[in-house]
Amino acid sequence: MGRAFEYRRAAKEKRWDKMSKIFPKLAKAIQVAAREGGPDPEMNGKLRTAIQNAKAENMPKDNIENAIKRATGKDAEAINEVTFEGKGPHGVLVFVECATDNNNRTVSNVKSYFSKAGGSFVPSGSLEFMFSRKAVFEFEKTEEMDLEEMELELIDGGLEELEENEGTVYAYADYTNFGTMSKVLEDLTIEVKKASLQRIPTTPVEYSEEQMDEIEKMLDKIEDDDDVQAVFTNIA
Repeated sequence: MGRAFEYRRAAKEKRWDKMSKIFPKLAKAIQVAAREGGPDPEMNGKLRTAIQNAKAENMPKDNIENAIKRATGKDAEAINEVTFEGKGPHGVLVFVECATDNNNRTVSNVKSYFSKAGGSFVPSGSLEFMFSRKAVFEFEKTEEMDLEEMELELIDGGLEELEENEGTVYAYADYTNFGTMSKVLEDLTIEVKKASLQRIPTTPVEYSEEQMDEIEKMLDKIEDDDDVQAVFTNIA
């Protein structure tokens, strides 16, 4: 009985720890989207996607509504999107996307994660050609889905690749087709679990276990920062 209780408590604490880190990030994504395109998700595709992603992580409705209010009220916070490029341990290439209300704080923090791991920033734009920007949509495969037929229907939305892994379907398109693909999936009444813009390495590199230990320590610190929205690397 005692062990079972300890296990449940540990699982609950782990879940709360994850929520305490991910909810502020999701809220910032909602704020940025609402500030850019207005508070109505029906008229603002970026906001609709941000809300969709928040719901997929079980973010409460009140938190979502509060994030929209914070972005559109008279005391709205100015949150900017910024990116950083750098090299970490063993030459790993890292792209960091942030949403922040204090650029100086974010630059200082992210720079320190690199330097403490023996890495450093590189000039902005240096890594652009090392990554392809893709719109990625994830949804559950149902029994009635015919992926070959779906592939033909999604080509009009700019589909480049469709793959399935353990019951989840991943649809890839160029990042410029994010809105078009969203609309096509919506028209097909496909319930997207998660939609995002990702940077996929053009030349992925494999690292040894020992190297990965060092790299992951740095990546964990970066990802834990409240201002960091996404981290992309050239790890295979």
